[in-house]
Amino acid sequence: MKLPLFASAGIGALCAASAVLAIDPIVIKGSKFFNEKTGEQFFFKGIAYQPRTGLTTQNPDPLADTVGCKRDVELFKDLGINSIRVYEVDYNKNHDACMKMLEDAGIYLMLDMPSPKYSINRAQPYWDHDTMSHWAAKVDAFSKYPNLVAWIAGNEVANDKDTTPSAAFVKAAIRDMKAYLKSKGLSTPVGYADNDDMEIRMNLINYFNCGDEETRADFYGINTYRWCGDDATFESSGYSDITKNMTDYTIPSLITEYGCNLVRPRVFHEVESILGSDMSDIFSGAIMYEFTEEDNDYGVVKVSYGSSKVEKTADYENLKEVYAKASPKGVKMSDYKPSGKDSVCPQVSSIWEVKDDILPPTPSSARCKCMMDSLGCTVTKPELTADEGKALGEVIGNICGLTDCKDISYDTSKGVYGNYAACDSVQRSAWALNKNFVNSRYTQCEVDGVDTAIIKSPKQEDADVCLTMKDDMGNIAAPVTPSEDDDEAANDNEDSGSNSSRSRSRSNGDEEDEDSSSDKSSSDTSAGSKSFVGHAAVQLVAGVAALAIAAF
Repeated sequence: MKLPLFASAGIGALCAASAVLAIDPIVIKGSKFFNEKTGEQFFFKGIAYQPRTGLTTQNPDPLADTVGCKRDVELFKDLGINSIRVYEVDYNKNHDACMKMLEDAGIYLMLDMPSPKYSINRAQPYWDHDTMSHWAAKVDAFSKYPNLVAWIAGNEVANDKDTTPSAAFVKAAIRDMKAYLKSKGLSTPVGYADNDDMEIRMNLINYFNCGDEETRADFYGINTYRWCGDDATFESSGYSDITKNMTDYTIPSLITEYGCNLVRPRVFHEVESILGSDMSDIFSGAIMYEFTEEDNDYGVVKVSYGSSKVEKTADYENLKEVYAKASPKGVKMSDYKPSGKDSVCPQVSSIWEVKDDILPPTPSSARCKCMMDSLGCTVTKPELTADEGKALGEVIGNICGLTDCKDISYDTSKGVYGNYAACDSVQRSAWALNKNFVNSRYTQCEVDGVDTAIIKSPKQEDADVCLTMKDDMGNIAAPVTPSEDDDEAANDNEDSGSNSSRSRSRSNGDEEDEDSSSDKSSSDTSAGSKSFVGHAAVQLVAGVAALAIAAF
């Protein structure tokens, strides 16, 4: 795999204008990264970079802060790093100045695709057009920079046994974003970063490297904070176990976050193992968390947006020292012969609720619009306030507790996804309202506090036509065909008239941002407990807030 490749005429002109790139392309071969020009193996010697102090906007973007970049790039060079990981940017802003400063300093960028507003909710996951289009816009904004080295499609999304269904949606996102990059003539790798949960970590490791190449992650990251204090060792910290887990892995693995802060100042002895003989045969380096000192006390410097002032913490010199000593001995690309074998997908169990490599569908804005045009009862606003979302969610929860909502539902443990499961939360809600409208003999369309409307003559008379619409990658996806068991379950549910719904509300940490490692989402279901018909999850988004309500 080579990165980056330039597809558009505009980007090609940019490259032609520069006689010599200041930074060499990095390529993947087997389970390792290499400098394409020199053939030397590449190891990440990086730091997480997401300053928050002094932020005056709701969209943090350190790569659009020219003052901050001038200040920090000099510190990056002093620390001896070759890469940064950034979790959140605003793709509408200009990043040319900062990216050029990083490029001139020989520093690569690893960038997360999600943002707090456009991410996969671990408690009630969906992968829809709105989220995909925002990720694609970020790809479009940053793919012109030669020092963009990798994308991360999810950060600690499935973080315990109850949130494993979300892994299927992250993998669907990886599939679609890899396809999007390919359609643009780009091959920047797309990876995943886990939270090193001891119960599900092997399932996650295997899952993101099983199945077709088009759906597998291109690399795998581990966020781990096991190595704490001066007395910890390779064995006592559990780093030896982490290394054993990745032996024979066929894609690159790296530590995407490290830096336990239970004992400060931190001495970072783990770097000696990560970039030394203990781990360098298996891992491709690491990203220390994090550059700036924030409320969570992980920084090596204290800085503020718009200010050139810098105050170093006691951790700064310690990190600089261990990075200066680290000199991993890799293999030449020409001498390296990839080995290992692709992973086997984990089986459904009490701690894993995803069936094989059967993924949610690629979003289809055309299919969802067509469905909306076919409804006789609909929601009139494309976005809802938090109060509207809550009110609508309660109603939808009740509707889908009493009737068949399989077209907007899914069951990852069975590998079944509804025809409109990839539509956005408002569209799915409108579908359910219309279903109730039809069942009530066209009398019930109102929801207190929500603008709804009865459409006497829908634009689309035949809803079946919607299922023939292409997805957002130009493919025609086959409509879902429910099994006989599903139909029987639907009939039993409707005949009984019982409402066994339970609701779960979304916690603030379900966005895939830099602080998600400290956040746990709860779920009260186990594998096999959710029937395809009985489970309808409706994610209602209002601005930066989101409310997810599930009916079982």
